[in-house]
Amino acid sequence: MTIHLAGDSTVAPAKPEEDPLAGWGEHLGRYVPDEVRDLAVGGATTDSFVLEGRWDALLDGVRAGDWVLIQFGHNDQKEPLALAANGGYRRRLESFVDDVRARDARPVLLTSVERRLFVDGELKRSHGPYVQVVRDLAAERDVPLIDANVFTRWLYEWLGPERSVDLFVHLAPGVSPAWPDGVADNTHFNHDGAQAVARFVARSLDGIRRLGEGEPAWGKWKERP
Repeated sequence: MTIHLAGDSTVAPAKPEEDPLAGWGEHLGRYVPDEVRDLAVGGATTDSFVLEGRWDALLDGVRAGDWVLIQFGHNDQKEPLALAANGGYRRRLESFVDDVRARDARPVLLTSVERRLFVDGELKRSHGPYVQVVRDLAAERDVPLIDANVFTRWLYEWLGPERSVDLFVHLAPGVSPAWPDGVADNTHFNHDGAQAVARFVARSLDGIRRLGEGEPAWGKWKERP
């Protein structure tokens, strides 16, 4: 069985010269027993992913029983007319769900990971209606949902404005040839941030797959041989 990933740069494997920038998809294989096929790409919208042939390429590798995890929104929101949250964006996601189900595979929708945008200590919401549309669609179409937005918001707030920076690509000048003048990127994860999200996605997928429900419960109240 294979887990296929469709998404943007927050999911995609980064180019070697962009290190330590990382998408969570490139680390997912560390936390699941399945093969992971990451077709996400930087800059992708739900529309460009289709027009560039990436969605067809993904579907060509999908077999019955596979899982297809779908996370967009970061770039779709930059095209508010063609890809309005309740317009083109939603329609594309619906078509993705239908295409996956037509192959007897299992779609999973993910909300967009949050950007790290603190203002006076408050974490702002950077995706407007694009997050809720995914939740609504998942509920209406009975599609499993992994709420990466909720998780990342909790994670940044728990760490706070100062410590949460350690999840992102923040480099001083001269540290990396990719950013000779330095960089302060609050959208793209470094490997630590990508691994944190990948672990959450993996454990959420465990829940969706109902792993462990047939195993005996453990606890101090119960004797063990």
